Amino acid sequence: MTRIPHETSGEPNHLRALTLDRLRRRTSMKWRTYPEDVLPLWVAEMDVPLAEPVVRAVTDALDLGDTGYPAGTAYAEALAAFAEKRWNRDGLAVERTAIVPDVMLGVVEMLRLVTGNGDAVVVNPPVYPPFYQFIAHMDRRVVEAPLGPDGRIDPVVLEESFRQAVASGSRAAYLLCSPHNPTGVVHTAEELSAVAALAERYGVRVVADEIHAPLVVGGTDFVPYLSVPGAERGLSLMSASKAWNLAGLKAALAIAGPGAAADLARMPEEVGHGPSHVGIIAHTAALHDGVAWLDALLTGLDSNRRLLADLLAERLPAIRYRPGDATYLAWLDCRALGLGDDPADVFLHRGRVALNSGLPFGTGGAGHVRLNLAASPEVITEAVRRMTAALR
Repeated sequence: MTRIPHETSGEPNHLRALTLDRLRRRTSMKWRTYPEDVLPLWVAEMDVPLAEPVVRAVTDALDLGDTGYPAGTAYAEALAAFAEKRWNRDGLAVERTAIVPDVMLGVVEMLRLVTGNGDAVVVNPPVYPPFYQFIAHMDRRVVEAPLGPDGRIDPVVLEESFRQAVASGSRAAYLLCSPHNPTGVVHTAEELSAVAALAERYGVRVVADEIHAPLVVGGTDFVPYLSVPGAERGLSLMSASKAWNLAGLKAALAIAGPGAAADLARMPEEVGHGPSHVGIIAHTAALHDGVAWLDALLTGLDSNRRLLADLLAERLPAIRYRPGDATYLAWLDCRALGLGDDPADVFLHRGRVALNSGLPFGTGGAGHVRLNLAASPEVITEAVRRMTAALR
């Protein structure tokens, strides 16, 4: 597998670049939801400066007044080139892609293509809370297939969930989170091949949310779902949003396997009007010219994972933490602390540190919190200090 080593990026650690005072000048959700005395390590925003190629591309577009409607396939071409270099995948067909406003709205559109009102959508809890929210808003019903004790997909449980999902003879889909949020698990080729085989056996259509794909640590292979045997009827959503901190510059890509091209072609034309043209410019620049920036980020995140593990082992040994191989999110099992189902509430009110409550992540979330690692080592150290103080 060809991957650019993180150590050769030649860029500094972006997670050390910004002071708290500068970060608190931001007006985004992370920095405006809680009072200033709260340390925010919750929502998936990173405490980093933007990659210079992204800044340059957006600035050039604004100088030109290039703020119209999106057109062309530059974003898809940049993703295809990135996938070939990063994941050794040369089969991302640009002609089987479509721009969508963002990954979750793209998920909604893909689910609309392959399911109808009242149909089942299978998810693997604990999982990204908007999965539940958007599925319910679409008038679909959630069928849970909880992850195993090792945090991985349990094929026996998944098969039973597929069986339940199609029991009434209706259509069904499987919303796969890959890499998995919040655990950071990277599914293997063998696991994904087993998913594809089960999906074909039961007639379940797979929609893969692969937004965290670029955020895989060195030495771990990310396997795109559509690259495994049997996944030809699958659909995938990808974006540069998470890896380059571009949530406010909306743009994502829907990708169809060869057997799903006709489904994607049925997506209403107006959906493609939803992404930001400037967002597409930013995401294209990130994928095309921001790889060195990304590798420096991944090196910093590797260091933060080790730091958090060491701090917890020293100060809060009752918390169980299994560092993931992807994302910048840490899933912490706090049940041994005796703080009840929602320890995030205790850490917020007693420690003044904001974490995500595990409860909205579904089955397996009670007693857990999600911590955002994309901060400076000093902030992470202070967060653990506050969490420790909250228990006194």
